[in-house]
Amino acid sequence: MSRHLALLREEMVTRQLEARGINDQRVLAAMRGVPREEFVPHELVEFAYQDSPLPIDEQQTISQPYIVAWMMQALELGPRSRVLEVGTGSGYAAAVLAVLAGEVYTVERHQSLALAAEGRLRRLGYRNVQVRTGDGSLGWPEHAPYDAIVVAAGGPDIPAALKQQLAIGGRLVIPIGATQREQTLLRLRRTAQNDFLREDLGSVRFVPLIGAEGWGDPARPKPAPARPAGVTDLVARAAEPFTDLNSANLDRLIERAGHATVILLGEATHGTAEFYRMRARITQQLIQRAGVTIVAVEADWPDARRIDRYVRDGVPDPHAEEAFTRFPTWMWANRQVLDFADWLRSWNAGQPDLERRTGFYGLDLYSLYTSLRSVVAYLGEVDPEAAAAARARYGCLSPWEGSPAAYGAAVLRGDFEGCEHQTLTILDDLLRRRLDYASRDGERFFEAERNAQLVANAERYYRAMYYGSRESWNLRDRHMFDTLAALLEHRGPGARAVVWAHNSHLGDARATEMGARGELNLGELCRTRFGEDAYLVGFGTDHGTVAAAHDWDGAMEVMQVRPSHPKSYERVCHDTALPAFLLPLRTAPSRAAREALMSERLERAIGVIYRPRTEVQSHYFYASLPQQFDEWIWFDETRAVDPLPVPAAGEGLPETWPFGV
Repeated sequence: MSRHLALLREEMVTRQLEARGINDQRVLAAMRGVPREEFVPHELVEFAYQDSPLPIDEQQTISQPYIVAWMMQALELGPRSRVLEVGTGSGYAAAVLAVLAGEVYTVERHQSLALAAEGRLRRLGYRNVQVRTGDGSLGWPEHAPYDAIVVAAGGPDIPAALKQQLAIGGRLVIPIGATQREQTLLRLRRTAQNDFLREDLGSVRFVPLIGAEGWGDPARPKPAPARPAGVTDLVARAAEPFTDLNSANLDRLIERAGHATVILLGEATHGTAEFYRMRARITQQLIQRAGVTIVAVEADWPDARRIDRYVRDGVPDPHAEEAFTRFPTWMWANRQVLDFADWLRSWNAGQPDLERRTGFYGLDLYSLYTSLRSVVAYLGEVDPEAAAAARARYGCLSPWEGSPAAYGAAVLRGDFEGCEHQTLTILDDLLRRRLDYASRDGERFFEAERNAQLVANAERYYRAMYYGSRESWNLRDRHMFDTLAALLEHRGPGARAVVWAHNSHLGDARATEMGARGELNLGELCRTRFGEDAYLVGFGTDHGTVAAAHDWDGAMEVMQVRPSHPKSYERVCHDTALPAFLLPLRTAPSRAAREALMSERLERAIGVIYRPRTEVQSHYFYASLPQQFDEWIWFDETRAVDPLPVPAAGEGLPETWPFGV
């Protein structure tokens, strides 16, 4: 286990730190040497080197490795520096400081954390660290002045006490924000007795700095804000309950959403039958009553195109169940999707005007090699000379067909120059010949153009994976948005789209902790582009069963979904005792419920991977539900989707955050 963790630590330094601009060799060496697994709870050791913060006792966190390294680099430490840390936590950052500096003084307000950290640091041999319990916002004046001060909690302003304890020429790094939800990381450099140089280092999110010069005086504690009175009753009163999914009255939902250019229908898991069935019912109503002609899903373009041929062109083969043949097959190759595809085919058959037929499209970018073969095949029919050139250029990617992720690793290591130029050249060539190619068959040209764009973005995605989750996540969701925008343009003026994807992609990222990490998503991009003409619908459940795997490329299992966390939105919904309901969050009648739900709570996200034993750490995140969605659809008890018997095949894919969403 220790050798495995040492390899993960080295990989963390390479991928999460060096690749993202941490270039102080002393900081890199310290991060390489301090065993983070010793500072996380035992049950979270397997996650020790993930690119994310982790929970510890007293509702605190151990910071993301990149954030720790970023702050250490900003401190500009030397071997003889005297450093003050505010917010000891588990002691991880103090251990890194102990390697970098001569003397380290660290203050923690929770006595249990301070005692545990002190014992841990001594056991591991970090002898130049002193720990005390106290109000960190007041510093530790007995040992001032300090060459550097680092604060691991966000305050409303820079504490005056810390500024005064900083030596001339010293650096203070601290997160500051007008609210406890988001902060800006600042570096304050003391240039003279009363002069300070202030630098903005970027957006971050930390636990609040509690203290006399932070968010309240712990010596005179104020009562914590009570949960809004009657929140469960307010939700129950605003809800539109139903008991039977098939007969649920959707009229008011269609009135609320039917005007929108894009209606985004989420899911809290990738394997729950009720989510798929309700999305299908809503989509059918929007097609029939609101003229929706685009159904765009979180699936690969070539796979979805096979379904599109079946539902729009009436091609009898391949049928829907033959399209999705690689992990996770059950996400789209399931009985619920097949039933919707059969309905859509029947609906389209009654539309003699081909322009009014509703298409089924994929937004995702994992089909790198399938898409590049589609581009070459198209060019082979319309322009054999261009096809030969494309085949040669795409040949650059051929050695990694069995493992696209290995391509990104090779480029990062410098073993290979990369194929970005080649993929973009093919796309540029296609776009330059747009008029010529499109005049022969505009639909087929559009398909080829989308595949070429996918190849170019997928090449970037596999390289970005090694620069951290934020870059790869953002690239993926931008690709999905760009594909959606291209579909709307392609289908002409007045086109409307329904999108099926995970809540993590469709709820506005700015209302979740994703936004604080610098991650955006499809929902945020749609709200930015379309404003009120984007209608975002989230789904949730309390308990039941779900189709998922324990690990990437693992076997699908029907797992039990654990009852919701007591501090989650899901628990509020469960406590209404309603079996299912629609909850409008944008309209006036729901204003009281909206306000009651506005304060952040936990929200659950299960992707194609589910790990119930570590559910709180693996599958919950903080969000403000009314700012995240325009509507919430609740099923208290749910069951797993019905997978179709499809053989697993095709390209291996990287696991995506969080756990395959």
